[in-house]
Amino acid sequence: MEHKNEIVAQFVRRLQQSIESGSFIKLTLSKPGGKDKDLRNVYARLIELKGEQALSFTLRYATRDEVKNHPVPEALAMVGLWLGADFLNGDLFTPEEDVSIQFSKKRKPRLFFRPPSLQAQPSKTHDRQKQYLIEPAGNPYLQPMGITGAQGQVLAAGQAKYRQINKYIEIIDNLLRQHPLPEKPHIVDMGSGKGYLTFALYDHLANNLGLQPTITGIELRQKLVDFCNELAKESGYDGLSFLAQDINDFQPEHIDLLIALHACDVATDIAIAKGIRSGAGIIIVAPCCHKQVRKQMNCRTDMQAILRHGILEERQAELITDGIRSLLMEAHGYQTRVFEFISTEHTAKNLMIVGTKGKKNEEALTQVEAIKKTYGIGFHYLEGLL
Repeated sequence: MEHKNEIVAQFVRRLQQSIESGSFIKLTLSKPGGKDKDLRNVYARLIELKGEQALSFTLRYATRDEVKNHPVPEALAMVGLWLGADFLNGDLFTPEEDVSIQFSKKRKPRLFFRPPSLQAQPSKTHDRQKQYLIEPAGNPYLQPMGITGAQGQVLAAGQAKYRQINKYIEIIDNLLRQHPLPEKPHIVDMGSGKGYLTFALYDHLANNLGLQPTITGIELRQKLVDFCNELAKESGYDGLSFLAQDINDFQPEHIDLLIALHACDVATDIAIAKGIRSGAGIIIVAPCCHKQVRKQMNCRTDMQAILRHGILEERQAELITDGIRSLLMEAHGYQTRVFEFISTEHTAKNLMIVGTKGKKNEEALTQVEAIKKTYGIGFHYLEGLL
C-alpha cells in the first residue's frame, strides 16, 4: 500500500509542479473502477477565478455532465483520492512530457513518461470549451492514420475526418446512455474500411467507459485488414481485430452491437438481417447506394408526375428503401430512429438508421405492403433475408 501511495503521490506532485511552473496543459482521468458506475471519466483544465488559479473538472456521467471548479490544493487532493479508486488511468499533458499512471487489475500502479503530444496551452478563461470524446493528444492510432501530426495536433487534411470521428462517437455515447452495453460487449463492424471509426469506438468503450469490448472489423480488402491488425497490436488494443471476409460469409453467434456504415446497396440489408438473427441489442447502419428498389419502381399514382424526373425518382427510391428497412426492423422487435449522421459537405449518403431492441410493431408489415403497392415494388431485399 505504501508503494502504491508513493506512486500516486509522485503523479500528483508532477501535476502540482506543472501548474506551479505554468506548463500544465490538461489532465484526464479514465477507465472507471469505483462504486459509482455512472461516472465515466473526468477532464480537468486550469482556469482563473477571481484572480486565483483553479482546476475546472468536467465529470462525465452516464446521462449528464457536471462541471466543478476547485482551488488548486483542494483539486490536487481530489485527484489523489480518485486515482486507484474511482479511476485506473490518469494522463497529465505538459509541453515537456506526457505523464501517465495506470493501475493493473490488482490495483498496482505504474508510471509512464512519454514525449509530449501537445504544445499549445488552452485558454484559462472560465468559459467552457468544446470537449472532444476522442482527444488527439497521446492517441496511438490517429497519427498512423494521417489525422494528427507528431506533436498530437490535428492536421489540416485530417480536420474533417477528426470531426466525423467525434460526431460518430458522440452519437454512440448518447445512444449508450439510454441503452447500455454489457461490461464485455461483442461488437461487429461490417465494412470497417481503414478502421477510423472502429478504432475510435474501441478507444471510447475501453478508455472512456471502462468496458472490456471485443470488436471485430469485417473488411474485404486484405491490405486494409493487415494495416488495421498491425495498428491494433501497436496500440495495445487486445480486444480489437479485423478479418478479410465477405459479410455474406461471416456467421456471428451473438452480437451486442452491430455496425455497418456505408455498406453498398443490399449489403446494408445483409448486415441488418445478420444483426436481427444474432439477437443484437443495437443495430446501427448508414446505408449507401439504393439500386435494388429503384430498378423495380413503377408508380401508378399521381406521384408519377414527379417521379418522371430521374433525380427525384432516385431520391424517392432512397427514402422508400430506408423507410421499409426501418419498418422491417420494427416488425422484428426493434425501435428505430432515422436521422442525419454527418453534414452533407462530407457525403450525400449521410442517413443513419439505429435500431434498439424493444416491442414489435404489429402493423409494420401491413404498412410495408401498402408502400410497395403504391410504388409498384415487387419485393425489398431485406424481406427475403428475414
